[in-house]
Amino acid sequence: MIRIPFTKAHGARNDFLLTWAHEAPQSRLVEAAVALMDRHAGVGGDGWLLVSPPRGGEPAAIRLFNADGSEAEISGNGTRCAAAFLVDSGLGAEEIPIRTGAGVKNLHLLERKGLLFLFEMNMGEVKTVELRHSLKLSAETREATLIDPGNPQCALFVEDFEFDWKATGAEIEVHPDFPNRTNVSFVRFVDGETLDVRFFERGAGFTMSSGTGSTGAFAAARARGLVGDKVTVQTLAGDLALRWEDGVVRMQGPAEIVAGGEYYWNPEV
Repeated sequence: MIRIPFTKAHGARNDFLLTWAHEAPQSRLVEAAVALMDRHAGVGGDGWLLVSPPRGGEPAAIRLFNADGSEAEISGNGTRCAAAFLVDSGLGAEEIPIRTGAGVKNLHLLERKGLLFLFEMNMGEVKTVELRHSLKLSAETREATLIDPGNPQCALFVEDFEFDWKATGAEIEVHPDFPNRTNVSFVRFVDGETLDVRFFERGAGFTMSSGTGSTGAFAAARARGLVGDKVTVQTLAGDLALRWEDGVVRMQGPAEIVAGGEYYWNPEV
């Protein structure tokens, strides 16, 4: 049996397990990730973050594993959870730089109440890969906007959510147009400052919110001229505030530490 320590946190109900990198079973990370995040036989989570503390002038760093064991470049909500983990461990102050698979991201602590944190995160530059991409699906052809906020995002604009968008998201995630798979967001335009969004994430499936998905939805709507430089993204877990400033997207959102303990993993079972 292998004991894996963890802290559990969520950013707008997008939940993550966090473990110091040196305490993780290095030779079996993929297997451990799948076992840990099993919501019935494990602890459960949308992602597993391996956190390395800052040292020698280098910032803290994170590796992110999805629920299916695949490794992802970045999660906006997950990076906020890592910042909360670092601050609570005494390794972060008001400004927290964190190295991700998409580069160093800087977070600013706006407020703390116990184990509930509010951060503003510099999401960096967001690239519009293709403004109008024709996506041939099994039952129809849909138009999508392809965005890169550090990971692949496919945004589809919809009138409502009265269709099986989860099944559509699952089909798009593994579509041949995306050989490395993609994250999917379904974006309902509310007004020039508000978007209502649903998420189907690469390697995790349906999630109640997504930081990079919200960033991609905002960037896609802005590229199409639907919104200006500030927007509220409504998710099933609450609102995220985003703004475009000096060529980068900044996002405000919460992170809350909710549990901690050890997972008893028997890899032979």
